Amino acid sequence: EAQLVESGGGSVRAGESLRLSCAAPRFTFDGYATHWFRQAPGKEREGVSCISADGTTYYADSVKGRFTISSDNAKTNVYLQMNSLKPEDSAVYYCAAGSSCSETNYYALPIGSWGQGTQVTVSS
Repeated sequence: EAQLVESGGGSVRAGESLRLSCAAPRFTFDGYATHWFRQAPGKEREGVSCISADGTTYYADSVKGRFTISSDNAKTNVYLQMNSLKPEDSAVYYCAAGSSCSETNYYALPIGSWGQGTQVTVSS
């Protein structure tokens, strides 16, 4: 069964950068849309970004111009480059994959890390 692994989180100051990775040890993202979500304490899980099978990218308004989603040529890793981080970006970040970027419900996506996530903490 395909399972994804997130990494790259950490604690940074506002304005700094982090790069998150979503790895697929026994799976490739080829043909799939891969999403990044985040969930802050007391808040619902929200979509942050998605890269479709054809490479089209989508971003939440709150991260446009600051975050960049990409994949490697082998389609075994999807990255989220996060620049100009803000305290409100603090959350646990999760990746998941499915057939389309139009599916925005994390729990409806067939491939994910199932609760692992990577913590991002941004201090002011």
